[in-house]
Amino acid sequence: MTHHASIPHVGAQDPELKNSPIAEEEDEDTDVILQQVPGEPVCWFNGTGYQHGTYVVSGTRLLQCTRGVWVESAAEDPRNL
Repeated sequence: MTHHASIPHVGAQDPELKNSPIAEEEDEDTDVILQQVPGEPVCWFNGTGYQHGTYVVSGTRLLQCTRGVWVESAAEDPRNL
């Protein structure tokens, strides 16, 4: 999968640093995870805050910050191109 060069590549989450949870886009637990996070304006990845709506690449996954939770975007999502 190819990602746009302007999207930050953040590597894997380091458990020693502040990180927001990651939920798969079609995972039935995603709604539960979103309810547990009180609508945060940022998502954390390895101690760095990213604004709501920001995309990052972690390994082969494209993640979008959604109210304090990283949501994995589907590979067929047109925004991935």
